[in-house]
Amino acid sequence: MPLALYRLLLWARPDSLWGWPGVTPAAISAVLVSSAWRGKANMMTMEWHMAMAFEPSLLGRYRALPLLLFALALILAAAPSAYSAEAPGTNCMLSDPEKATVAEVLDGETLKLSDGRIVRLIAAKAPAPPLGWRGDDPWPLVEESKLALNKFASNKQVELKFGGRRSDRYDHLLAQVFVVGNDKPIWLQEELVSEGLARVYSLSDNRACIGALLAREREARAKHLGVWGSSAYRIESADNVERLGRLTQSSQLVEGKVAKVEEGGGRIYLNFADDWRSDFTISIERKDVQAFAASGIDLKGLAGKHVRVRGWIEWRNGPMVAATHPEQLELLPAATPAL
Repeated sequence: MPLALYRLLLWARPDSLWGWPGVTPAAISAVLVSSAWRGKANMMTMEWHMAMAFEPSLLGRYRALPLLLFALALILAAAPSAYSAEAPGTNCMLSDPEKATVAEVLDGETLKLSDGRIVRLIAAKAPAPPLGWRGDDPWPLVEESKLALNKFASNKQVELKFGGRRSDRYDHLLAQVFVVGNDKPIWLQEELVSEGLARVYSLSDNRACIGALLAREREARAKHLGVWGSSAYRIESADNVERLGRLTQSSQLVEGKVAKVEEGGGRIYLNFADDWRSDFTISIERKDVQAFAASGIDLKGLAGKHVRVRGWIEWRNGPMVAATHPEQLELLPAATPAL
């Protein structure tokens, strides 16, 4: 039986396979193994096979149970790979693709299309100097990120996929961008983040694929690639209020230990020192608390916990980041050093 037909029947009605010529537990396990390596296993199929495997009256049919369980283990191990550029629309909840041609790379995160439209690579922040910087020397990795994007995308056919708000206030498109025409699409955001030539960010109304990109960012940071090997882009300490004050009006990653959690004026405040009038603070509107809770983050229980936040720094009784959605906040093991 062709492998594709096996997969179709496993999806639609797996019990209908019994009695077909050549259908054995080992054969079905082989199908599951093949699907696992492609990151395309179906959870309903997995649940059905688990139920069948542990139903005593059917154990005789599963003499290949060890192989089946091994296949299921592979499926679970392969699950993170489903975020790869091979099939991002399935797991990142993106729109159907829109085809375009890149005419010019404007900087490390911006493309100009042949029809004149401008596209920002949403969720991947390229290296850039602080606002108002007037130094003589080039800011670290700005040119490198542009060259890398130029290598991947210049004059290439691309597909634009959208996972939230489609444009910014300048009418620039906010898209996940895939270069097509090769054996498999190249997901530009993933490539840049993996090489340490972009940092991940998210918007409250544009958060698709953030989990996948954060995983790539962690890998690049562990290897000290690109921005993660430069002090210009270091993760800032919540204790260094003076330095954070100089970084207002810029997007940063800041981490530290929450000293106390307070409420007032329709907001929850995560304070990182005893004096809220001058310390670093994370501010969350009460209307957004449920979204954090749904992601497993109990904001009111964070006192004494180490966290990392990414966002825009403003000065409001000390440096402050407004967190509007859970992708901005990471819970860290105790005393995790900034990299």
